[in-house]
Amino acid sequence: MMTLYTSFFHGVPLTTGDIICTTDGEQDSLFGRFWQMMGQLAPGDVDHCILYLGPGGRCIESGARGVITFTMPGEVWDAAALVDERWLLDRFYGVAYPLADLGLAPEDERGIRERVADFCLRQAISSKPYNPNFFNPDTDGAYYCSQLIYRAYLAEGIDLNTNHGMPAGLFAPIVFPQELWNTCPHLKREPPE
Repeated sequence: MMTLYTSFFHGVPLTTGDIICTTDGEQDSLFGRFWQMMGQLAPGDVDHCILYLGPGGRCIESGARGVITFTMPGEVWDAAALVDERWLLDRFYGVAYPLADLGLAPEDERGIRERVADFCLRQAISSKPYNPNFFNPDTDGAYYCSQLIYRAYLAEGIDLNTNHGMPAGLFAPIVFPQELWNTCPHLKREPPE
């Protein structure tokens, strides 16, 4: 049985199983600007999703290196500190809470959080690659960022692929990062003053 952890990024609380949402790039580097251009391919402000595991800043994501775990140092998102490990420069946007407002009993919520984290960890242990076929979110052979989280929650009967606020038609099968933000109650970081 996995331990549930709580932490904060930029003052926004999170618990094991919550979704960290980021936007690609940073202003001060050529590499960061490259990621900003890549982020333009996904609709909305949220370009990438990460599942919080804990303790501390331990997270799991599917990115260029496939499904990996990493530990963000401190309570401020510092992608530059881990760029060699993650191959990604992103900025913290906020936290989405897929279990909020579902009226779950505490023991049921705990079980879901544990199993979602375990599902994602099994994909990292299996060295699952990145899925460049965004139109196939139902495969378990490879994952893109929001697909990994979608599949973990779908195994618990929670469908985050609602296409809420997303392009219709041809794009309907894609589970966009922005969609996870739109579908779940969420908290956004306020810009520093």
